[in-house]
Amino acid sequence: MGVSFLVSSLSQIDQSMVIIIIIPFVFLASSLFFYFISNPLVRAKKLPPGPKRLPIIGNLYQLPNPIHKSLHHLAEKHGPLMYLQLGSVPTVIISSADMVRDIFRTHDTVFSGRPASYAAKKLCYNCSDIAFAPYGQQWKEMRKIASSELLSTNRVQSFKTVREEEVSRMIDSITNSSGPINLSELILLVSNRVVCRAAFGRNYESGISGGRGLDYLLGEAQEILGGFCIADFFPRMEWVCKFNGLEARAEKTFGQLDKFYDKILEEHLDPDRPEPEHEDLVDVLLRLQRDDSRNTSLSNDSIKGVLNDMFIAGTDTSAATIVWTMTELIRNPQVMKKVQEEVRELLKSKTKVEESDIPGLGYLKAVLKESFRIHPPTPLMVPRETIQDCRVGDYDIPAKTRVFINGSSIFMDPKNWENPSEFRPERFLNNSVDFSGQHFELTAFGVGRRGCPGMNFAVIVVELALANLLYHFDWGLPDGVAVDDIDMEEAFGITMHKKSHLYLVATPANNDV
Repeated sequence: MGVSFLVSSLSQIDQSMVIIIIIPFVFLASSLFFYFISNPLVRAKKLPPGPKRLPIIGNLYQLPNPIHKSLHHLAEKHGPLMYLQLGSVPTVIISSADMVRDIFRTHDTVFSGRPASYAAKKLCYNCSDIAFAPYGQQWKEMRKIASSELLSTNRVQSFKTVREEEVSRMIDSITNSSGPINLSELILLVSNRVVCRAAFGRNYESGISGGRGLDYLLGEAQEILGGFCIADFFPRMEWVCKFNGLEARAEKTFGQLDKFYDKILEEHLDPDRPEPEHEDLVDVLLRLQRDDSRNTSLSNDSIKGVLNDMFIAGTDTSAATIVWTMTELIRNPQVMKKVQEEVRELLKSKTKVEESDIPGLGYLKAVLKESFRIHPPTPLMVPRETIQDCRVGDYDIPAKTRVFINGSSIFMDPKNWENPSEFRPERFLNNSVDFSGQHFELTAFGVGRRGCPGMNFAVIVVELALANLLYHFDWGLPDGVAVDDIDMEEAFGITMHKKSHLYLVATPANNDV
């Protein structure tokens, strides 16, 4: 991927610029090569095993898309703790639950750093958010705010009415539609509405005056954050981003997002703003900003960085999970029948599924766990970086080593799961394993200090939407489409979407009153 991307990037540049680019690249390449063959500290370390690497580009040539699958195949040969050289960046890949357990029970803090990627610096207020911020006191304070104020159990519960209203709106939309439903589009819209109302206080479906819609901005931000950037593997070559269009694209997207967040803050600070029914997340952040008793100040950029996390991560992962789950149910009709029977038996002709009904839906919860296992929203999770040297088993892990946890390898490991490629929710019945971060076989929301603080917010949206979709409608494929025709290809990005949209036919069930 790295080589092909570099070649394609160079081919798009005017020929007059080629010499300007190639000469510094050759100089940098030579410097890196001689550094790695001559530096005694690098050679002295006993690094984890890994595949042979080429000079300069290291192992980049061995990572075609989808990267998590390429890494899985390499780990099968080289082990669950594998060392790669990705350009000039030393990298470790963790590919087993046992290895995750050993590392994070002993070295959680050491592995809690975050590399400052080019896209995160451009889109996330120079990494002043929560997801991409470097490990340190500022991040600890922001994480504490997220856990205790923004995404606590009580705060999530306060948005119950928002979730139920938007899910009911979704059901009405399907009821009033004719022909196949583009479930991918509809679910993304519902997730977007829930996040906007909870975080910002109202829907912003029209986007920004003079700008693109929010769905477009969300897609752009996701592609940029999840895409390949040469500067992330050769930091001294960040200037190439000026020529391949990435800098202009990132700055344009950031400008539109920043304008959107400025508009939200302006509305919330307006003295004539009507009294809201309850605090949204912007209200909470502004209240904390005015609190002089806090040890750490909360800047406007930090507030907008948190809003960015909520908008980009909160919307996308929930939508992707619902779509993948419905895809697997349509491919496994016996599972679909069983989960629908559970929902309809529990509700017994109620008009809708409410959040208070969810705890009684044990098989639905098993279906969701199985969906997270086979289709984790972020199969590689967000990359980490070691903040100091450490030793894992017999191997040295230097500071500033980039770390990827390959969740897709762990969740499909036959050592942990019988017949792992089969979609079998029954494996979670009478089984305590869940995705909260305590069971290393299924860390779909991350692990340790860097685990996702928005798990509870996301899961209840997914459960409520799925339960209502299954209660109100029977689902089938459009005419002429067979189960074997369903495209299961994954779209590469920071969140693993289904590449092609899911179209299904909804038939109202006879349990409505």
